[in-house]
Amino acid sequence: MQNIKDHIPGVYRIARAQEPLPLVYDSPHSGRIYPADFNYNCDEGLLRRGEDNHVDELLATAPGYGIPLLCAEFPRTYIDVNRAPDDIEPDILAEPWPAPLNPTDRALSGIGLIRREIKPGIPVYNRRLQVKEIIQRLETYYVPYHGALSHLLDGTYGLFGQVWHINWHSMPSLGAVGPLPHNGRRPGNGQPDFVLGDRNGTSCRPDFTNDIKEMLKDLGYSVAINTPYKGVELVRRYSNPKIGRASLQIEINKGLYWNERRLDKNSHFNVLRKDIEIFTQHLRAYVSAHLSQQAAD
Repeated sequence: MQNIKDHIPGVYRIARAQEPLPLVYDSPHSGRIYPADFNYNCDEGLLRRGEDNHVDELLATAPGYGIPLLCAEFPRTYIDVNRAPDDIEPDILAEPWPAPLNPTDRALSGIGLIRREIKPGIPVYNRRLQVKEIIQRLETYYVPYHGALSHLLDGTYGLFGQVWHINWHSMPSLGAVGPLPHNGRRPGNGQPDFVLGDRNGTSCRPDFTNDIKEMLKDLGYSVAINTPYKGVELVRRYSNPKIGRASLQIEINKGLYWNERRLDKNSHFNVLRKDIEIFTQHLRAYVSAHLSQQAAD
């Protein structure tokens, strides 16, 4: 994990904190720099709907509160760092993979490490991929991103003896349902504003998940836990609550800030960005209090 750069153009960037706390944010799916060798065959607008559009911008104030922020610059539709490296559907390959594969149900439905369909029935490619193409994506994008995140988390844990990791995403909107004060929010039909994923209490302590839920509810948002998103590879791989390594996935309803038809920010983008900054302040206070309590013990 030596020689981790703060920025590899087109791969990732890190905004570091001057006075860090044992908190790390990452946004693995907000990348919008499309590699020249992507060679997709579907509509680019559909590909952009696969991004966690501008989640990195919603989180931009975090370093000012002691929280380093890691963001991918490449799109998840090219290679998905939130999947295991062997989560590959055999049917996407033009030739046998040189090692055993372990495709999950996600891969078999077209959304594994390498996305096969951008939406049901619409393929990303008009061909199968060569093994060397996927290995190049792993080596150039996947491995450096995981190396940077691991380095941030391990370094933070080494300093404080514990670390809280928040893995940020956005989810397609079915209508944001949180209670106003935010005038003009779209009427909902059952989709929450935020979904917290702790892999059924295995990636962090349930009391931490519930505390995060209450912070967001106090800001006027509706919150669900583990339904329908439980967290995937990035919270699974880097969490171990028994030794003080907590990872929580947070999904933001795109209807709160994004026009999914026009593919641009809606009129409430700045409202949500400010609320996430307030949430970050609350989380900073929460972690500081827990550090003080640990020191007293």
